[in-house]
Amino acid sequence: MRVAMIGTGYVGLVSGACFADFGHTVTCIDKDETKIAKLERGEMPIFEPGLEQLVARNVREERLSFTTQSAKAVGEADAVFIAVGTPSRRGDGHADLTYVYAVAEEIAPLLDGFTVVVTKSTVPVGTGDEIDRIIRAARPSVDLAVVSNPEFLREGAAINDFKRPDRVVVGIEDERARAVMSELYRPLNLNETPILFTGRRTSELIKYAANAFLAMKITYINEIADLCEAVGADVQQVSRGIGLDNRIGTKFLHAGPGYGGSCFPKDTVALVRTAQAYKTPVHLIEATVKVNDERKLKMAEKVKAALGGELAGKTVGVLGLTFKPNTDDMREAPALAIIPALQAAGAAVKAFDPQGMTEASHLLEKVAFCVGPYDVAQDADALVIITEWDQFRALDLRRIKAAMRQPVIVDLRNIYRPDEARSLGFSYSSIGRA
Repeated sequence: MRVAMIGTGYVGLVSGACFADFGHTVTCIDKDETKIAKLERGEMPIFEPGLEQLVARNVREERLSFTTQSAKAVGEADAVFIAVGTPSRRGDGHADLTYVYAVAEEIAPLLDGFTVVVTKSTVPVGTGDEIDRIIRAARPSVDLAVVSNPEFLREGAAINDFKRPDRVVVGIEDERARAVMSELYRPLNLNETPILFTGRRTSELIKYAANAFLAMKITYINEIADLCEAVGADVQQVSRGIGLDNRIGTKFLHAGPGYGGSCFPKDTVALVRTAQAYKTPVHLIEATVKVNDERKLKMAEKVKAALGGELAGKTVGVLGLTFKPNTDDMREAPALAIIPALQAAGAAVKAFDPQGMTEASHLLEKVAFCVGPYDVAQDADALVIITEWDQFRALDLRRIKAAMRQPVIVDLRNIYRPDEARSLGFSYSSIGRA
């Protein structure tokens, strides 16, 4: 099939490359000429394991191409995917649909013959209805079906998530779209992937409901971690004890400094705003948003307590800046709240991240970026682990201690064993462990 993928951000680029790898002919479209030029040279605008090789292979085999011009690709397409950003709107937290609706207006005169227009961007309930209205208002005779097909990609594991998903959700109002979407995802039949066809509005809500539930699960275990610290219990054992219940499951029960990233923060707020607009408030999600925002700042207080309640004149080394490992994404990363709070309390901050320092340098002020974890530890009064990159999991703690001014570790990801760290002479604190 012929696919036009509008938007070469995280979702659009990964989805386009994976569809091409399935054997479809995909054209990725973006107005950013610099980005398209880089993609044509094989340079990736994001870090995602395996993406560079996947793109290169499909470009070489002429299934994947990039352009700034929409007309030819859209006119020839069986399916046109909208995969542009939907950031939180300033002032009220609603999803900003400016880019989505602009695409609808742009493609209206370009569609040729029956075409399925697919919303891949995360959008509130009713967005598909408005896309349909915009296109038909501009061109009443157009023959199309507007479909919702939300993405469920985890950064750092996106290619595997696309090719081996738990499920594919497709929201349709025109039965003709079922055959097109089934053919697009037919390669997944080999793995017997469930493809759930629903109404369009249901599909749009599934995406928000899923992300909000996972965010709530993270926030729940973080609050249980605080209780564990107070009563002398171990949150990791609590997580395992409840996660072995199949009704609960083990995933997203890892205590830490709070969730971040491109999805959970904006999607939880957008769901809250949608529910308020329909006068059916989601109080659990409202609490999740509030608790998560507060938690990031509490982590700075945890570092302060580890240094005796005083940060003025102290140097804090930070390991990990991105919101999770295996990505360069800094959006809503806990580090963006924790580091300024440490600085406001008087600390000097030095940091290292394997992929995030370039982006972090635009978002954080007066941070000394280092060449590696041992450089971060040099003359630091405390070492704080914010992101659990693999290369931080087996550091030479004796070397770390020798480099530090004070042997203090604040492990916000519970990477190390408390008894081992303390046996080496560290003052060690972590999350939810006595």
